[in-house]
Amino acid sequence: MASPPPPPPPRAVILLLLLLLPHNAAAAGADSTATAAAASPAAVNPFTAKAAFIRYWNRKVPNNRPHPAFFVAKLSPLPAADSASFPSSLPDIRARLPALCSKAGLLCPGPSSSADAASLASAAAAGPRGSGGGPFKGYSNGNFSNYGTGGESGADSFRNYSPDLNIAADSFRRYARDSSGRADRFESYESDGNVVTSNFTSYAGGATGGSGSFSSYAAETNVPDSTFSNYDAAANGRARGFSSYSQEANHGESGFSGYGKNGNGVRETFSSYGNESNVLASGFANYGESGNGATDTFSGYGVEGNVPENTFRSYGAGGNAGVDTFKRYRDDANVGDDRFSSYAKGANGGAAEFQSYGNSANPGSTTFKGYGEGTNPNHHISFKEYAGENITFKGYAKSGVDFKGYHNTSSSSGAAAAVSAEAAASTMRHEHLKWSPEPGKFFREKELVAGNRMPMPDIRDKMPPRAFLPREIASKIPFEPAAVSEAFGLPLDTAMGKAVAETVAECRRAPSKGESKRCATSAEDVVDFAVEMLGRDVVVRSTASTAGSGGEVRLGNVTGVDGGRVTRSVSCHQSLFPYLVYYCHSVPKVRVYEADILAADGNGGGGEVGGAGGEKIINHGVAICHLDTSDWSPTHGAFVALGGKPGEVEVCHWIFEGDMTWTVAD
Repeated sequence: MASPPPPPPPRAVILLLLLLLPHNAAAAGADSTATAAAASPAAVNPFTAKAAFIRYWNRKVPNNRPHPAFFVAKLSPLPAADSASFPSSLPDIRARLPALCSKAGLLCPGPSSSADAASLASAAAAGPRGSGGGPFKGYSNGNFSNYGTGGESGADSFRNYSPDLNIAADSFRRYARDSSGRADRFESYESDGNVVTSNFTSYAGGATGGSGSFSSYAAETNVPDSTFSNYDAAANGRARGFSSYSQEANHGESGFSGYGKNGNGVRETFSSYGNESNVLASGFANYGESGNGATDTFSGYGVEGNVPENTFRSYGAGGNAGVDTFKRYRDDANVGDDRFSSYAKGANGGAAEFQSYGNSANPGSTTFKGYGEGTNPNHHISFKEYAGENITFKGYAKSGVDFKGYHNTSSSSGAAAAVSAEAAASTMRHEHLKWSPEPGKFFREKELVAGNRMPMPDIRDKMPPRAFLPREIASKIPFEPAAVSEAFGLPLDTAMGKAVAETVAECRRAPSKGESKRCATSAEDVVDFAVEMLGRDVVVRSTASTAGSGGEVRLGNVTGVDGGRVTRSVSCHQSLFPYLVYYCHSVPKVRVYEADILAADGNGGGGEVGGAGGEKIINHGVAICHLDTSDWSPTHGAFVALGGKPGEVEVCHWIFEGDMTWTVAD
């Protein structure tokens, strides 16, 4: 006897499935290319946060367009049950954090591995007076607090430590304190990381002899943050070298507070520190204060960096017979800002030499306030081959200062040299120095023509992978640094904690002239802002892939969106946060283009055939041209790369992987 047919599905399930389907299947399939690039809504489980958002999108934007795969991939993977049971209080979120991070695709700090913990425990068990437990290779997220305290001789080597991590948090608090003759070496430490934090509080405090070396430290990292508080304080005869420190790093900060304070014969060398980096800030507060015979050398510091910012506050104050040398400091840098406040104030027999200091390609500013002041005149400070603009000397010592070879290009007597410096800077802008935006990052509208060969910048998404939180969950977490810190276990004094605070601050910044902006903490917020700015008949675009990135390409067919007319768009850029947050802004007077991208040599591999002459298309790019740049900063990278000034030239750029632009539908 045949079994009876199964009962029909509940009406609610049928309605959910119908809502997930495109409103017009024929329209959805009209453009085969777009369909191939779109997500398949029918494959989405109707009982997920992702499905709920797709239904929301269909209501807000009822134009039957496919949902782009790049956007759908960012939606929350949370099952319905987890969405419904998501805790509403911050302590409860913190308590369930490991499971939520995994299920919701969030960016959360990871614990040390069991292998690391076992290795460290074994090394520590050997006792502080042995030869040390190093080398530590392939280590990550370790806590070396109180490690090596009181140790005698021996050496520790940290090599390839915390490499290539999204979030690295290492603590070396009170490391080798009161030790004798110990040496430590940090080589290739935290390289290629994303958001890395190191805490060296009271490191080697009160130590005698020995040495330390930081080589290739935090190279090519994104948002490095290192704290050296009371490092080598009250140490005796220690030598420390920072070689190739934070090379090619992006937007990081290092704090040297109380470094070498009350030390005796402490020698510090900063060689190739922060070179070719982007917006790297260093603070030297109370550095070498009341030290005896301290010797510090800054050689090749901040060379070819972009907007390096350094603060020397109470540096060497009250010291005795200290010697500081600044050689090739901030050479060929773009802009930059240095402040020397109470430098060597009240010191005895201090000597400082600024040799070839401040030869920036684009002038920055330097302020000397209270420099060398005090009742003891036994100091010698010389400026040899010092060049720069925007230099301020306030409260400077009246004796013991030698300006031989000093050249201030902003002074009236140096007008001719200023012209020469300006001409040299103009030439440098077009030679693509290290700090200059990479070739192809910005270009002119006239370059968007079929057949044109041009460099394609590295458009790969450098942000760590994360997903959106559903709106009803994101709304439970106050958009405040303290609340996010509590919920996700991100201390505000770490690199990730500071990134969260900076994101919130940028979101609260008043919009610039003609700009409308909103920080979207959910996918629903992104759609709402686009609809509010452009209406309900909108589409979202992004460059299809990263093919051709970092090389030379040739353009195939180029099409102007909305017939190439001047329009308004909404561009959204990722911010660094535990879950996806987009900075979305709408600016007037833009043109948006789509372009087939071909291999420059005509060999496109397995791409789509369709370029001029039958070449294979390797990518499909989306570019936006800003026609009104009058409110942009004169030091914007676009003008560094292209020349010109705000309001004089239009600026175009590709939409990078992970970012998007919304326009009215064609």
